[in-house]
Amino acid sequence: MRDLDFNMVLDLEALLREGSVVGAAKRLHLSAPAMSRRLANLRNAVGDPLFVPAGRGLVPTQRALELREKIDALAEQMRKVFMTDQVDLSTVERTLVLRTNDGFAGAWAARLGQRVAQEAPGISLRFSPRTDKYVGALRDGVVDLEVGALHPGDDSMAEELHSQVLFRTPFVGVVRADHPLARKKVSLAAFTAWPHISASRNGNHSGPIDDALAARGMQRKVRLVAPGFQSAMMMAASSDMIAAAPETFARWAKEHLDLHIFTLPLATPEVEVSQSWHPRRHADPVHKWLRGLVRELCSSPD
Repeated sequence: MRDLDFNMVLDLEALLREGSVVGAAKRLHLSAPAMSRRLANLRNAVGDPLFVPAGRGLVPTQRALELREKIDALAEQMRKVFMTDQVDLSTVERTLVLRTNDGFAGAWAARLGQRVAQEAPGISLRFSPRTDKYVGALRDGVVDLEVGALHPGDDSMAEELHSQVLFRTPFVGVVRADHPLARKKVSLAAFTAWPHISASRNGNHSGPIDDALAARGMQRKVRLVAPGFQSAMMMAASSDMIAAAPETFARWAKEHLDLHIFTLPLATPEVEVSQSWHPRRHADPVHKWLRGLVRELCSSPD
């Protein structure tokens, strides 16, 4: 392997992460032609194509896949050499990826973005949906921070993560402001008499409310399954159906939608929302700053 320099490590890391020359170029703040030249240099140095065309992107060769883990580890070590606890946020140019559900994004994304713009104008945030509970993206560096409810057994790799509880909140019922249930205390009989909207990213009809009802030998009528809490509450705002959501998310939605919030007529477990990250990001001063902002905003939701 001849003419190898440390930039090649970062070049290959970016190509493996992005899966395209254009994506890698944006990540490294280069032009696409310049990134193409760097890919050519990598191919010459390694003696392998490394990436081959597939549709509009690139797929790694077997040799590139074999190098991925070593490249990620080496790139991280290189960054640590020059990393200090002090960083001038005004000079940082970086994209941070947060994976979270729509409830958290609705309640805090805009405010988090405003704080980031004030303190670190060169940093942008990319929110990615929590389509599953697989946390491998944190280990691979594709996602910087995961925010949501993590339960024991969600993922075999969860033990290697750092986690911090942000807040705990109960579930509440949500109906449109002029719904008949908005004029009185909601009894269990009334709660089960009206049709419901369930929120599930996996399309599941049942959840904690159904478990609590089943323990009493009861069930509700789920007419719609929404992909998230925000969409469920929007559906409730324009229908006769009942939605349920974590109270913190529901209070935010009520500021923007014509909703009525009521206490559920049965006990359900509280939702514990945490932020989680991989040890590879633990000492990163920019990541520390981001985690601090998230924690600060979540501790004062108003």
